[in-house]
Amino acid sequence: MVKLKQDPHKQTEEREKVLEVAIGREVRAYRLQQAMTVAELANLTGLSIGMLSKIENGNTSASLTTLQTLAHALSVPLTAFFRRFEEHRQAVHTKAGEGVEIERQGTRAGHHYTLLGHIGANASGVMVEPYLITLTAESDIFPAFQHGGIETIYMLEGEVVYRHSDSLYVLMPGDTLFFDADAPHGPEVLQKLPARYLSIISYPQTP
Repeated sequence: MVKLKQDPHKQTEEREKVLEVAIGREVRAYRLQQAMTVAELANLTGLSIGMLSKIENGNTSASLTTLQTLAHALSVPLTAFFRRFEEHRQAVHTKAGEGVEIERQGTRAGHHYTLLGHIGANASGVMVEPYLITLTAESDIFPAFQHGGIETIYMLEGEVVYRHSDSLYVLMPGDTLFFDADAPHGPEVLQKLPARYLSIISYPQTP
């Protein structure tokens, strides 16, 4: 006889619990948006303050009738309480050595750009691209990059002097640089090679 490693009833209970919490957060958020107290919402709906508190804290499963009453009182569609729960959340897992080697504008010999993943078309409207950049002894200095969005650099190995606009920053392992990527930027002096750093670029999704 094969024993189930996972209890399907427990999984269902856990999913329901997550749904209750998600609905509770939405109810509270819409109430606060309207500067309404729990007592005021209780008067509008005929629900007790204790019941509303349980709903907002995800401690009880509200009936559809109750949710409909809350939606009417808050002037939102019933489906508004489920939106965040139903959102598709993406995750990209790239195994070591499996990143995509790419060429970017300004790439020179000895500059290696490895795209570690890509997430776009998400609910926040933000595109995110993480790169692992390696600079070797053969690298030559290139004109500074300029592109839209925000960039975060985390230094892993080596030492470089990194330019952002008119400022220079000495980056060593463990250092982070977070900046507006629309200004000219890039490694200006390669002080200790090889140098490796993570570059995470985020920018608004174009329509």
